[in-house]
Amino acid sequence: MNGYNSAKAIRKIEDPILANIPIIALSANTFDEDRQMSKQCGMNAHLGKPINMPELLETIAKTIQEASNNV
Repeated sequence: MNGYNSAKAIRKIEDPILANIPIIALSANTFDEDRQMSKQCGMNAHLGKPINMPELLETIAKTIQEASNNV
């Protein structure tokens, strides 16, 4: 199962708390269509490799904040 399929499966979980867990793609594929596919599959964000740690930490914080606002 790849990341896209994993995200789709997680979003189909009946428990809303589990189904809405934040998902951030970390991928070497960074074309617009890759980012769009991540969003279409239910991921919250898509970051390219190599990982930029400040960007990753900022994205994690932002994603958690957005998730907590939706609870």
